[in-house]
Formats: sequence, C-alpha cells, structure tokens
Amino acid sequence: MLEKRVVICLDVRDGKTTKGIKFQGNVDIGDPVEMARLYYEQGVDELVFYDITASSEQRGIFIDVVERVASQIFVPFCVGGGIGSVEDMRAVLLAGAEKVSVNSQAVLNPGIIDAGAASFGAQCIVLGMDAARDPAMKSGYRVVINGGRTPTDKDALEWALEAERRGAGEIVLNSIDADGTQDGYEITLTRMISEAVGVPVVASGGAGKPEHLAEVLGAGKADAALVASMVHYGSYSVADIKQHLHAARLPVRLRYRPE
Repeated sequence: MLEKRVVICLDVRDGKTTKGIKFQGNVDIGDPVEMARLYYEQGVDELVFYDITASSEQRGIFIDVVERVASQIFVPFCVGGGIGSVEDMRAVLLAGAEKVSVNSQAVLNPGIIDAGAASFGAQCIVLGMDAARDPAMKSGYRVVINGGRTPTDKDALEWALEAERRGAGEIVLNSIDADGTQDGYEITLTRMISEAVGVPVVASGGAGKPEHLAEVLGAGKADAALVASMVHYGSYSVADIKQHLHAARLPVRLRYRPE
C-alpha cells in the first residue's frame, strides 16, 4: 500500500503566511520561508504554497517568495495562485517548485490543464478545487473560485472528472464549508471524488486534530491530507500527526533526516 502523505499548506498574502476561516477574516501569522524550513525539518512529506489573492487581484504570483521557500526545503513543493499560462507554470517550476496548482484560472480556461500536462507532464499539474455544499448541483457540491468569492456553474464531481481527462495528475480538494474550522474534513465530498477519479486526491479544509486526518485518509479514501491551522498555531507537530496515523495502522513515512 502506498504511504499516506501529510501536506502542509502555506496560504500567502502580500508575502506573509495568512490564515482565515472559510476564506474570511484572514490574519498574518508568519514568514513563509521560516515556516517552510521548520516544517521541512519536522518531516512534512510535501508543502503547498498558495498566493491566495493573485487571481482576484489579476496579477502574477510572487516568484521571489517561491524561490526563497524552495531554497530552504528538499521535499516536493507545489505552488498555486494566479497561474494562467504555460509561461507562468514554467516560471514557477524554474523557481524551484515540483508541481503547479491551477484553480480559478483552470475553471476560466480549462485548456490550461491540457497545455500544462503536454508541456511538463501530468505529474506536474495539480487541480486545486474549492467546493461548497449546494443541493442544486447534481453531486451536491458547487465549484467556487477566486478564493471562495465567486460561485460557478460547475459541479464538483463533473469538474474533477473533466480535469483528470485533460491531464491533471492530482487534485487538491478543499471544502469551503470546513475550511479553517478545525472541526474535521468533509468526508462525503472527499470520498465521492476519491472513488471517482484515478489520480491522487489531497483532502483539504477542516483539520483540527490527528483523528481528523485518520478519518479522511481512511473513510474518506484520500491519498494525502493537507493541514494548516493545527500546525501553524502549534497545536500539533508533524511528528504528532504521523505517530497517530501510524498507531491507526495507516502507512506513513516516520523516519526522516533533513539535509
């Protein structure tokens, strides 16, 4: 069985790591470069960096911050926010990222997934999806873009399947309803997408304690779980989380020696 991954998310606004609840009330909590190094030393499996206002402000990502983070870590590093072209993807990869995440821009221009996969390989292209509960949608979930600000007419399940067909090699699935609440992941949504697609699914939104990760990696069938608040505020370390997952008989990488 493949090892389950623990992924830490750094939401970045104006060069600072920030955190909110359901995409609102964000407060700055630290320097992303220092935090990335700390989590790397703790043994995180992967880091995700989102420039959360790049799309809504219609600007490019802060490449200098990406370069500084990449210089401090030696684990897979995914970057998203305002990536709207193959040229944007190339710039992020050259800055040190292993993967690029497209979210709002992919909804507006789905062909960017095809173009990115053709240029760099599916393993580089991650679909970031923010989904909210909506009984009007066939799957029960609606895709929302621009950092949770703009509802779309896309059904979450249909969009995940389309993105996979276009060449996305991974999906980071974020529940807007659970985001930042620390009350647990959206298991129904995660399981539905995980069972439908053949690419890895990273569950996002709602982690508050290690039990939540065990639930989404088990019952939710996610391949990885993304955390933010529970580590940013010092409630748990990466080791705490992995020891709990190991005790729950989930396969995780425990041994780690940073370079």
